[in-house]
Amino acid sequence: MRRSLAAITLVLLPLAATLTAHAQEMEPRAYSASPVGTNFVAVSLGSSSGSVIFDPTIPITDVSADVVSAGVGYGRTFGLWKRQGLFTFSVPYVLGHMEGLVGETQQKIRRSGLADLRAKVSYNIIGAPALTPGEFAKTKPSTIFGVSLTVQAPTGQYNPEKLINVGTNRWAFKPELGVSVPVKHWYFDAYLGAWFFLDNDAFYTGTSTKKQDPLASLQLHVSYSFKPRLWLALDATWYGGGQVTVDSNPPSERQNNSRLGLTFSCPVAKRQSIKLAAGTGASARTGADFNTLLVAWQFAWFDRPKAPPPVKTPPAP
Repeated sequence: MRRSLAAITLVLLPLAATLTAHAQEMEPRAYSASPVGTNFVAVSLGSSSGSVIFDPTIPITDVSADVVSAGVGYGRTFGLWKRQGLFTFSVPYVLGHMEGLVGETQQKIRRSGLADLRAKVSYNIIGAPALTPGEFAKTKPSTIFGVSLTVQAPTGQYNPEKLINVGTNRWAFKPELGVSVPVKHWYFDAYLGAWFFLDNDAFYTGTSTKKQDPLASLQLHVSYSFKPRLWLALDATWYGGGQVTVDSNPPSERQNNSRLGLTFSCPVAKRQSIKLAAGTGASARTGADFNTLLVAWQFAWFDRPKAPPPVKTPPAP
């Protein structure tokens, strides 16, 4: 009985990961250039629904989930060693409903609360020099090669007595390499990264330890700019690995999933824009096979330029 529970626990983990969307993110133009001193706030609302695919040897079938998420984030560009960097962080709130058959018994659960805080620092090693707004307006786009590190902190709601939680009760880190190539009105983006997870030592009843192998991810984006801040992107992502082990039980099946999506960004005022995104599963062997819709509003502003030092008038002779 304990072994069966452990097996069910393992295959339910991809569903729990869906609440924080580790590797299903698709973010075009993540390494694009901006003037130094650009600040922005963003408010987003998303909805994901679909099925969850399990190992056929596990007696869990007909599993579906609906997840609604809302988030608030802040970002700021900065200059370092004459190159542009970017810092962002976001705090999401999640409301999820899941149901399915465990054996022949219908089970339903609901979860809601704050999810884990996520922060990201990126730095453009090649291209994207640190420029003021005036200098940036006179510069043509160039190829950018950047690196980033995303950190997910265990700040979300978590109860070790429950199998499915909004928070993960562990730290996670994602180093990534990114390249962005502009060709006239086109932008071609590619990112390669991997999530690394620390252990959750208070998993399910608080007495088990959950370990997860690295989860690799690859993103590809092709976007076309109709005019400044008005663009449309075709998105694709793949993620694989991430086997999970609870205590000394056998590991879960390796994930090997891919998704396709579209992202549309449109300015609605001088400093405001709206972003619409849609994604769907292209293939899924294990884990969530979701359709996702997202709308986000963003407001941006520049730092005030520093006033030049006053000119001292020499004393009269």
